[in-house]
Amino acid sequence: MKKHNLRGAVVAGAAAAALLLTSCGFGGGSTTGSAASGSSGAAAGAVTTLDMMVPSYGDNTKALWEKVIKDFEAANQDVKVNLEMQSWENIEGVLKTKIQGNKAPDIYNGGAFAEFAAEGLLAPATDIASEATIADFHPSFAENEKVDGTQYGLPLIASARALFYNKALMKEAGVADVPKTWDELYNAAKAVGEKTKSAGYGMPLGNEEAQGESMIWFAGNGGNFGNATAIEVNTPVNLEATDFMQKMIKDGVTQKDPGATQRTPMLNTFIQGKIGFAYGLPQTIGQIKKENPSLEYGIAPVATKTGAPATLGVADRLMSFKNDGSKAAAVKKFMDYFFSADVYSNWVSTEGFLPTTTSGSEKMAGDETLKPFLAMLPDAVFYPTTNPAWNATDGAFKSLMGQIATGKSAADVLKEIQAKADAAK
Repeated sequence: MKKHNLRGAVVAGAAAAALLLTSCGFGGGSTTGSAASGSSGAAAGAVTTLDMMVPSYGDNTKALWEKVIKDFEAANQDVKVNLEMQSWENIEGVLKTKIQGNKAPDIYNGGAFAEFAAEGLLAPATDIASEATIADFHPSFAENEKVDGTQYGLPLIASARALFYNKALMKEAGVADVPKTWDELYNAAKAVGEKTKSAGYGMPLGNEEAQGESMIWFAGNGGNFGNATAIEVNTPVNLEATDFMQKMIKDGVTQKDPGATQRTPMLNTFIQGKIGFAYGLPQTIGQIKKENPSLEYGIAPVATKTGAPATLGVADRLMSFKNDGSKAAAVKKFMDYFFSADVYSNWVSTEGFLPTTTSGSEKMAGDETLKPFLAMLPDAVFYPTTNPAWNATDGAFKSLMGQIATGKSAADVLKEIQAKADAAK
């Protein structure tokens, strides 16, 4: 029987239904000023400074946030926002260092959050967003932001992964059909690698997103990383998937050195027409239009062991480290501004993600690029971000999973990752 993370499956199904219906009719910051700060950190004449740390989703991310901040500050002259950009490879390490130095960002865009909530570091959503803003989130996404019944995260984006394939390379290699199963993907990628000058399959197991690539394969065999109460990495179905990944590597079906390959440059290589198959995101479509519009490519569901539908679903969020609690009102001003329909829909559509709000969905109802990914959401498996041990598990995947490319047995790698997760309980 196909096994999914129950919460992820419920979130995906309900969110996809809501979006489809919409589309069919469908502490670290400082407070400056002459007066002492009040509950908002901004008494009369004072300016509250918010430190905001976010990752880069693509080439547009920095400019998009800078515009949001510029427009927000123009409308709220008592609040200043300092933006700090970090790569996905570095952001979690930088965050840990800031927390240890009592300089946690007032606003943070990330994935895992349960550990921070359990330690009492995060402000509840009701402290950092108005009732109207919170009510606008699709209930299924909002539910996935809760720990012990309290919502901490504000759902920022939703996404799913799909198989991108190079039509020209398939034709050159004599591959007629888009692969639906692992064996078909293996054979097709092998043919591309042998008969063209390009890599057959792009497998990024570097520390940018080894956990994402792994989850795609695990889900393709009915596996996952566990749930809110138990991290389950070292399981028979996950081991079978990891063994197959390692077979792809050993047989030369992937690009060179997958253990050190990051997702972003790997997808850039696909966009330049030099990889036959790779798992991409909604915004990959926009990157192709911008960087190589002549690329002959297609999008298909994830290849799984049996061909049954499954994919990785991702939901990132904005959260606020409460620090001394003095900046909640300023944070609330920013969150309410950002999640307003016009501002948010422009940001999320330009980034190429699926919206998490009802008003955003209405604004983006005509976006055709979202539809293939939206169709995959009901079969998506999500990370167990509400498990306090997820941060450690995520880090273990990023640092250890690449070892399957250096000869270490799949069984030993999963045991090592599981041990890291168990130690974090």
